[in-house]
Amino acid sequence: MQDNYSTPRLLLDKLTLRDTEFIYELVNTPGWIKFIGDRNIKTQEDAIAYIQKLIDNPAINYWVVKSKGQSIPMGIVTFIKRGYLEHHDIGFAFLPEYSKQGYAYEATIAILDDVIKDPLHTQILATTIKENTNSIRLLEKLGLQFSHEIQIGNEMLQVYAAMTDKLLINHLTQPADKANQNHHHEKN
Repeated sequence: MQDNYSTPRLLLDKLTLRDTEFIYELVNTPGWIKFIGDRNIKTQEDAIAYIQKLIDNPAINYWVVKSKGQSIPMGIVTFIKRGYLEHHDIGFAFLPEYSKQGYAYEATIAILDDVIKDPLHTQILATTIKENTNSIRLLEKLGLQFSHEIQIGNEMLQVYAAMTDKLLINHLTQPADKANQNHHHEKN
């Protein structure tokens, strides 16, 4: 996995402690709290400790997504090996003002394009709750399909999955003009 990715509109950089203010804002948005969960990050110090924990865990890859022109942090894309899943889990979260503009799709596809070329990854998973319909639509647009439900703690998660060889074939057979159009015009 690379530390940095670039798309037509976005830069993705590995999470660092310089992202403290942004992470503090993101994890306290209503959407994060509702769909991902309250991380109990109430101060900048809490945010620093949270980021350090993520950085120190080799099973976690976390990129901050920024606009190319202004380097404004908009969201995150994650690629995590969770203990309760057999394969890596891809995830994303964006500030509300950057939703429904295609940024999550564009950023996540950049990570997926890299992952599907790695023979160590034969399947990609993603989890969400059934109420998170925007996330589900994006997962399906990315090529993942509903697989099954699992219960983690007191929460029921929907698991979406895709075989990487299928994602690679889809990527290779997608016409260049359609891929370009997806990056620029589709909404997440």
